[in-house]
Amino acid sequence: MTDEEKLIEKLRRIEALYARPGTLGEREAAAGARERILARLKEVEKVEPTVEYKFTMSDRWAQQLFMALLRRYNLKPYRYRGQKRTTVMVKVTRSFVQETLWPEFEALHTTLEEHLTEVTQRVVAEALHPDTSDAAESA
Repeated sequence: MTDEEKLIEKLRRIEALYARPGTLGEREAAAGARERILARLKEVEKVEPTVEYKFTMSDRWAQQLFMALLRRYNLKPYRYRGQKRTTVMVKVTRSFVQETLWPEFEALHTTLEEHLTEVTQRVVAEALHPDTSDAAESA
């Protein structure tokens, strides 16, 4: 299994974690994670109003990941004219953001960031110089 395949599998396991499966078999089978999350979102929307959220992403990678996650759950990211490209707006229920969307995004973002850092360090060390440590502090 390549590093990329391992990363994809890890991301799928993270999604399955937030799907809150009920049985052991469901926990092990990540294939239905999206459907379970979508079903829970529809149930929550019946009793809880949607709220407009404004998210500001720290970098383009985070924004791309967050918008893909929103679209995966049939949520429509947008921004108003004049807002910065790092701003992402979405209408969604508060409980879905707090219990599923934001925790899942943070877990996915951390996993991708670790992978990208590892790849960057390896490539820089091989192509330029093996010492990729931080600069020394000077008084």
